Amino acid sequence: MRYLALILIFSCLQFSFAQDHAKNPLQTKDSIQQKKWVDDLFNSLSIEERIGQLFMVQVFSDKGKAHESEIAKLITEQHIGGLIYSNGGPVRQAKLNNTLQAASKIPLLIGMDAEWGLSMRLDSTYAFPWNMTLGAITDNDLVEQTGRQIGEHCKRLGVHFNFAPAVDINTNPKNPIIGNRSFGEDRDNVTEKGLAFMKGMQSAGTLANAKHFPGHGDTEEDSHLKLPTINFSAERIDSVELYPYRKLIKQGLASVMVAHLNVPSLEKRRGFPSSLSKHIVTDILKEQLGFNGLIFTDALTMKGAADYVEKGVDGTRTKSIVQGGEIDLMAFLAGNDVMLMSEDPEKGIAKFVEAYNNGVITEERLAHSVKKILMAKYKVGLNNYSPIGIYDLEKDLNRLKDDLLYEELIENAITVVKNSNSLLPLRDLQTKKIAYVSLGDDEGSAFLEELKKYAKVHEIRADKLDEIIEKLHNYNTVVIGFHKSNANPWKSFKFSQKEMAWLYEIARTNTVVLDVFARPYALDDLLSINNIESIVMSYQNSEISQEKSAQLLFGAIPAKGKLPVSTGEYFPVGTGETYNALLNLSYGLPERVGMDSKLLSRIDSIANLAVDGKMTPGIQLLVARKGKVIYNKNFGYHTYEKKNKVDFNDVYDVASLTKILATLPVLMELEEKGALSLDDKLSKLMPEYKNTNKKNVTLKKMLSHYAQLKPWIPFYYATLDTVTKKPDPKYYRATRTKGFDVEVTNTLFMRNDYKDSIQKIIRDSELLSTLRYRYSDLPYYILKNYLEGFYDKPLSEITEDRFYKSLGANYTTYNPRNKFSLKDIVPTEIDDYYRYKKVHGYVHDMGAAMQGGIGGHAGVFSNANDVAKIMQMYLQKGFYGGKRYLKSETIDKFNHCYYCESDNRRGIGFDKPQLGEAGPTCGCLSMTSFGHSGFTGTYAWADPEEEIVYVFLANRTYPQAGKNLLLRENIRTEIQRLIYEAIID
Repeated sequence: MRYLALILIFSCLQFSFAQDHAKNPLQTKDSIQQKKWVDDLFNSLSIEERIGQLFMVQVFSDKGKAHESEIAKLITEQHIGGLIYSNGGPVRQAKLNNTLQAASKIPLLIGMDAEWGLSMRLDSTYAFPWNMTLGAITDNDLVEQTGRQIGEHCKRLGVHFNFAPAVDINTNPKNPIIGNRSFGEDRDNVTEKGLAFMKGMQSAGTLANAKHFPGHGDTEEDSHLKLPTINFSAERIDSVELYPYRKLIKQGLASVMVAHLNVPSLEKRRGFPSSLSKHIVTDILKEQLGFNGLIFTDALTMKGAADYVEKGVDGTRTKSIVQGGEIDLMAFLAGNDVMLMSEDPEKGIAKFVEAYNNGVITEERLAHSVKKILMAKYKVGLNNYSPIGIYDLEKDLNRLKDDLLYEELIENAITVVKNSNSLLPLRDLQTKKIAYVSLGDDEGSAFLEELKKYAKVHEIRADKLDEIIEKLHNYNTVVIGFHKSNANPWKSFKFSQKEMAWLYEIARTNTVVLDVFARPYALDDLLSINNIESIVMSYQNSEISQEKSAQLLFGAIPAKGKLPVSTGEYFPVGTGETYNALLNLSYGLPERVGMDSKLLSRIDSIANLAVDGKMTPGIQLLVARKGKVIYNKNFGYHTYEKKNKVDFNDVYDVASLTKILATLPVLMELEEKGALSLDDKLSKLMPEYKNTNKKNVTLKKMLSHYAQLKPWIPFYYATLDTVTKKPDPKYYRATRTKGFDVEVTNTLFMRNDYKDSIQKIIRDSELLSTLRYRYSDLPYYILKNYLEGFYDKPLSEITEDRFYKSLGANYTTYNPRNKFSLKDIVPTEIDDYYRYKKVHGYVHDMGAAMQGGIGGHAGVFSNANDVAKIMQMYLQKGFYGGKRYLKSETIDKFNHCYYCESDNRRGIGFDKPQLGEAGPTCGCLSMTSFGHSGFTGTYAWADPEEEIVYVFLANRTYPQAGKNLLLRENIRTEIQRLIYEAIID
C-alpha cells in the first residue's frame, strides 16, 4: 500500500512538473540543469550586472567603429543583457556580433525584426512574403514552414529572438504601421497563421515574439511619431484582439512585445502608454492570460511615452519625474522583463539601482525577470556559446530551399477577387488580342515578359488618355497591371486620381483584367467595379509575384488565395474565386518537380563549350518536367560577329522539326476524324499517284521512312545555270513579276509553275532497290500538297488556324519576315551555292524555299518556348491549355514503332530512341519517348515516363553548314544525359 502511495505521489509530481513545464515556455527539457545554470549565474552577479540584463539596446552594423565602441562600452560598463540589430549586412553583423559577444561577461541575448527572413540584408529584397500575403494562403503548413525557415535564418546569424509574428488583427485600412505586417482582419485566420508561424520558428530553435499586445490593428497614427489610441471596448479587445494571444500562449509562445498604444478601456489614465500600464502588462497579460514567457517593451524611444511623463498622471506638468531612465523604470514596474531600445540605458540602469536601493524594486521582482532572461539564454544555447561562423554565411541566408518556398507561397496567395463570365483563366487564345497597360510607379516588366510566354501581348503606352483609348481599339482584352513599390511593406499602395480615371475609362470601353501588385487595401478607393471583368490581387510587386500572377491569368497554375481583409464595399474578407490549372506550361524551380538545380546547371558548361568551340553561334535551351519549365537559358549570339545576343523571343529555323510541329499534327487530326487512315495508299489519297510506282505506298510506311522513297532530291540544282551555277533566268527573276511570284529571297523569285514540277519530279522518281529504313523528306512534300488540297489553303494558314494561335505559339510561323523584325530572327547560313547571300528570315532548306518558304518537311521558325508548348501538348496526350487538340489514342497510335522488328526505330512521323548503340538520344530514356532533330542544329524530345520535354535550338549551319560538329560531339544528347542525371525523385 505504501509502495502504491509513493507511486501515486510520484505520478502527481510528474503531472505537476508537466503542467509547470507547459506553462513556462522558457523551460527546457533538461530543466534541472537549466535551473542550476540560471541560479549559479544569477547568484554570481552584482546588482548592477543583474539590472543590466534587463536592457536590450539597438545596434547598427553599418555605423562604423565609433558606434561599435559605444555599444562595447555599454556592455562592459553597464553589463547590458541583449542587443537588437537594425540595418547593415549579414557578414558585418556577424563580425560585429562576435566582437560584442566577446566583450560581454555573460553571453548576450540577440534580437532582430526579421519578420520576412534575412536575405533582405543582402540585396534589399525580402526572403519571404509579407504577413498580409501569407494571410491569403489557405494551407497553414506552408506558413509553418515559413516560420521554420526564417527561424533557421535567425539561428544561423546568431539571432535568438525574432520579433515576429505580428498577430495584430488589422481592421483599419489606413493603419500606417501594421497593414502588410498583419495576417489580416479575421481573428481565426490571424490566430491560425500566427500559431503556425510561431511553431515553425520555435521548432528551428529561434524564439518567437507575438506583437503588439494588446492589439495594434486599428489606428491611423504612426506609433513611431506619436501615441496612437485604440478606442475599442474591453469586451471587444478581449474577444478579438486578445484571442490570438490566448491560443499562442497555450501552445508555448516564448515572448510578447507590449505595444506603444493608448487603450482607454484598459488603462484609465489619460494618454498612458500600454507598455507602462501595470493593468495591461501584469493584470491582463501575466495574470489573466497566464503568460510566463519574456515580456518586451516596444521601443522605449517612441514618441508619446516621454510626453506622458512630462504631463504626469493627472495631466498637469510634473517636472520632478522628468529624469533619464524614468520611462524604463515605469515599464519594469508595469511588469515588463526587457527594456527594449532604451533612450539612455546608462541613466536607466542607474535609475533601477536607485529604485532597488530604495526598495521600490524588490529582490523578488528583480530575480523574476532576470532569471527569465537567463532561462531564455540557456534555452537558445548561450550556456555553450560559440561565435558565428562567417564562412558561407551569405550562401546560408540565400538558400535554394527559401527560393522554393517563396515561389510556392506566392502561388498559393494570389487571389482572384472578381471573375465575371469566367474570363479567367484566359482561354481561346486564337480569339484574343491582348494589350497590357501599366499603372503605378514601379516596374512591371517581369509581368509583361511572362504574359508574352502565353500569348501575343503588346504593351500600350501613351501620355494622354485619349491616345491610349485609341490604341486599345485594336484589342479585345486589356490586362492592367497596377505596380507599386515592393521595397518595404509601408510603401504607398493607393491609386492616384489620374490612374483611377484611366482605369475607369479603359474598363468602360474594353474587357479588362485588373491585376494589383500592392496590398489589398488598394481596392478601397474603387467607386465602381461594374466595368472591370476580372480583378486579381497579387499583393506584392516582386519578380516572382509578377511571373506567378501572369501564369495564373493563363491557367498555368491554379487560383487558390482568399482575401485576408475586407477591402472596399465589394470584397469582404475571405473573397476568392478558385479554379484549376489548364495544363499549360508553368515556370519555376527544378526542385519543385524533382530535379536538382546544381546537377541541371552542368548543362551550362556543355552549351558554352558548343558556342566557344564554334559548333554554333548561339543556342536556346529549355527543359520542362511535369508541366513546369525549370531550365530556360540562352547562350551565345546570332552570329560569330557577336552583335546580337540570343534572346528568349528570337526565332530559329527549326528545319525538320517542321515535320512534327506542322505536318504531323494536321495529319493526326484528319486521321482521328476518319478523313484518312494510316493504311491508306497514296493512290487513294492522291489520284495523281494511281499510275506511279508509289501507288501502293501507305501513309504508315511513308511516315515511318520505310517506303523505299529517295532520301533527298536537290530540286534547286536543276534550276541553276549549268555554267555559272547560279539561278537560271529561265526560272528566276530578281523582283516579283507576273508568273514569278514564288519568293525564295527578297531578291530571288521563282517561276510559279516550278512548284508543280517539284511534285512531278517526286512522282516520277525511282524507288530504292531494297525495303529498309531510310530517312526521307519526300513524304512531307507529298503530304503538304495533299493537306493544302484538302483544306484549300496554304499549310502555313492551316497550322496557324488549327494549332498555333490557340496554343499561344505566337513565335511559331512560316516566313518570319512577315511577322518579326530581322533583329529577332536568327540567320542560318551565308549561301554560296544557290541564293548567294545571307539566308536571314528565309528558310534554309532549298526545297522549302522553292515552295515560297512553306514546306511540309521544313520552313517553320520558332523559339524554344513555343516548341515546348507543342511537345507538351503531345506529352499530355493531345491536351493543352484547357483544350483537347488530339485524342489520347491518336497520340499513342502515331507514337508507336511499327517496324522495330525490321530494325526501323521510327514511329509515325516521330523519331524514337535507338534500337542499338547509336541513335538520336542519350540512350538513357524510355522507349515511349519521341521527338525529332533538325539540320540547322535543332532538337526536341519528350518522354512520357519522366514527363520531360527538352528543346535545343541552334543555327550550327552559320556561316556554312560544313561539318556537323554538334552531332559529332554529341552535344545535344550529352545535354539530354545531364537532364536525366539531374532527376532526384
